[in-house]
Amino acid sequence: MVNDETLVKVAETLGEEDAVEIILTLKDAGEITDDQIANETGIRLNFVRKILYKLYDHSIVSLRRSRDQETGWFIFHWKLQPDQVEGFILGQKRNVLGKLNTRLSYENNHDFYYCGTPGCKRTPFEEAVETLFKCPTCDKPMNHFDNREVVEVLSEKVTQLRKELGEESAAL
Repeated sequence: MVNDETLVKVAETLGEEDAVEIILTLKDAGEITDDQIANETGIRLNFVRKILYKLYDHSIVSLRRSRDQETGWFIFHWKLQPDQVEGFILGQKRNVLGKLNTRLSYENNHDFYYCGTPGCKRTPFEEAVETLFKCPTCDKPMNHFDNREVVEVLSEKVTQLRKELGEESAAL
């Protein structure tokens, strides 16, 4: 079973504070309708439904549909699927790992130049040549920027995520 802290973090990732209330309500309720969730949490029904569908898109909740015999309208019954939360987290970590690998590759394959002015951005060599090594923002001369520290931090994060995903032996 997934603990409350993990559920809260997943909910915050997907829908901020309202999602936290909804997911904790689902955890305690078993199966519950969106109307009941709105009544228990005080969150407007359309927001409850929006968050529930987002959770459903990530398989964190399941949905059962029935028809109201009096009105003929559909009633949606929602249930938390805590066994799917771990898969969601692993998927998110894989996405982050991919982005970190892309950024690490970019940092390793480029030389950067920087004017030293806070608020100005580092410029890759190819762009710095076009501006004759003058900052495009403040027009100050740019000098080589040593990005070894950035590469080191990114490498550490990649290594950490690979360990968490069980990919320690994968080459950097």
